[in-house]
Amino acid sequence: MKKINFLFAIHCHQPVGNFENVIEEAYQKSYLPFIEVLEKFPSIKVTVHYTGILLSWFKEKHPEFLEKIKALSDKGQIEIMTGGYYEPILSVIPEKDRLSQIRKQTEFTEKYLGHKPKGLWLAERIWEPGLVKDLYSAGVEYTALDDYHFISAGFEESALDGYFVTEDQGYTLKVFPISKRLRYLIPFKLPHETIDHLKWLATESGDRAAVLADDGEKFGSWPGTFKWVYEEKWLENFFRTLEQESDWLKTMTFSEYIGNYAAKGRIYIPAASYFEMMEWSLLVSAGKKFDQITTELKHSGRFDQYQQFFKGGFWRNFFVKYPESNNMHKKMLLVSRKLCSIENNFALNTEKITDELLQGQCNCAYWHGVFGGLYLNYLRHAVYEHLIRAENMADEVIHQGGRWIEAEIEDFDKDGEDEIIVSTQLLNLYFDPDKGGSLVELDFRPKCFNLINTLTRREEVYHKEILKPELHQLTLTGTTNGAASIHDMIRVKEVNLQDHLNYDWYRRSCFIEHFLAEGTTFESFSKCKYKELGDFVGQPYRGEVSYGKSEVAVILTRDGHVGGNGDRLPVRVSKTFRISSDNAEMEIKWEIRNLSDRQTDIWFGVECNLSLLAGSAADRYYMVDGKKPEDPNLSSSGESSNIYEVDLIDKWSGISIIIDASRRFDLWRFPIETVSQSEGGFERTFQGSCMLLNFRLSLAARGTQEFSVKFKIKGGAN
Repeated sequence: MKKINFLFAIHCHQPVGNFENVIEEAYQKSYLPFIEVLEKFPSIKVTVHYTGILLSWFKEKHPEFLEKIKALSDKGQIEIMTGGYYEPILSVIPEKDRLSQIRKQTEFTEKYLGHKPKGLWLAERIWEPGLVKDLYSAGVEYTALDDYHFISAGFEESALDGYFVTEDQGYTLKVFPISKRLRYLIPFKLPHETIDHLKWLATESGDRAAVLADDGEKFGSWPGTFKWVYEEKWLENFFRTLEQESDWLKTMTFSEYIGNYAAKGRIYIPAASYFEMMEWSLLVSAGKKFDQITTELKHSGRFDQYQQFFKGGFWRNFFVKYPESNNMHKKMLLVSRKLCSIENNFALNTEKITDELLQGQCNCAYWHGVFGGLYLNYLRHAVYEHLIRAENMADEVIHQGGRWIEAEIEDFDKDGEDEIIVSTQLLNLYFDPDKGGSLVELDFRPKCFNLINTLTRREEVYHKEILKPELHQLTLTGTTNGAASIHDMIRVKEVNLQDHLNYDWYRRSCFIEHFLAEGTTFESFSKCKYKELGDFVGQPYRGEVSYGKSEVAVILTRDGHVGGNGDRLPVRVSKTFRISSDNAEMEIKWEIRNLSDRQTDIWFGVECNLSLLAGSAADRYYMVDGKKPEDPNLSSSGESSNIYEVDLIDKWSGISIIIDASRRFDLWRFPIETVSQSEGGFERTFQGSCMLLNFRLSLAARGTQEFSVKFKIKGGAN
């Protein structure tokens, strides 16, 4: 009789910063019912991985669930995997932090579940060969990667029926291939289709392994799956069928399989992830080509033949595709270095500080694919919140409390050009001279809040789907024949999303200088479809720092041009930021100098983008010259003329931002909203509030005009 071994694993995770009700719903619809069904079938063996985020949550909210897991583990029915506690992409965090993440999860598992894990779940299956040594050092014996990793290394799919050994610098690791075919069968197709596929894979020797390791949320939490998996009893039927076919189909844990069968051989795997992730990581122009080619190959029936030669992108290029992601990543590296600098202080307990850093390494907010990820402002905020808190604690040690100020000039974002970072006990300010001399990060440290956490509106490859005329209604999900995978479904959360597809040609940061053409309207500017007369936005400025005892001045200057149609005049813009250690305020002074011998009239504007997260919440609103406008919400649009001051109030976080100008200006305010895909469908997401302070100036020949703003942040400590 032909036989086969079936290795079934689930991976369960919720991002740092996710809402309590979302996690509870996932528990009730996915995590708990899966285990309750498994308990009914004691002969079925499963491998499970819960990230440390969930383990901590279970311990606090549902300790009885941990008892269930421990009981199943004690009986040998489940094997528990370790991983990075806060689900980081291990390859892009420092080596020391990799080991801390893994050891933290392993120690939790040993302490509360009574077993030391041998295998590791690799977040998003992001593999780089240099991980082998660290995984070996952390006591990891095996991991599971997608079959695409193996296929892209030149192996045939038919040979991926067991585990292999990979090596780096003499250190070894066992790697299992996860079947893409099983990922798309389970749980979306009827059980017999999976059984038929496994029967086709079975051999007389019975030594083959078929591996399914995938998100536990697809069993109940993904759209439409709860009805299909539990109400229509897909999981019970599947486990029952496995029991009925147990004479030839044996469920087995990974460690059990390793104990019974030898490795298939040696393998060296290139940097890779699952196929969809490699596609998502491509820059948009390459992504369009990749999408076109794969579509053509699928239509011609040649995709499977050539897939192994399609590598897609490289995960780290999310840091190129999204500068906001790169900003978070480099902030994380900076904080990690700062923690290293205080570790020799033996009187200090660094466990809490380290834990804050590790939470800031949770991968979800650093990238985007079918899940909201980077596009969800509250996930980005959670990353910054933990990183800033860790930095606050480290600086408390370094500076021994009190007031202080320091400025550093370094290539923070690793683009080959220096940035200027000014820090006090109250603020962190990150200036990018090479990108318009703008302020790209402003941390209000008492609240652990990055106030410039705004995502720029960009084109995505999948936007073409939104433009299809047939996509006009909400659709979807389970049927009696199966449920749709989130990789296959197309749905929208609101109609007419195509009307919100606006793309920015520059990064939405703070203190950006604009020279507007006559005829520019509020609407054209808000949609970024206007004419810019100056060459200052996103262009290089000269940066210098002037140091005082309790004050730092950052001076940013550019000699550029204003005008069009061959009539361009040389103009110098110089802006000086004065930051004090005494308060959370700064004064910004602009000098606009006409470098020509001709008088000229200009329309000048300063753009600020600030994010207080919830644009439509009643407790977050604008004040204009001390009064609420007709629609005060931070996601509102409006124009105000001849004013001095605009404030942003956030009663939820206890933060107020006051922008007080030296002269009257007109205010244009509008929300920055993106359109992105998520597991629930295409959606519009509030990213931040854009304000353009604009007014007319007359510049005499060789003349100068000045304009200044007092920028104040108020709010108590967390």
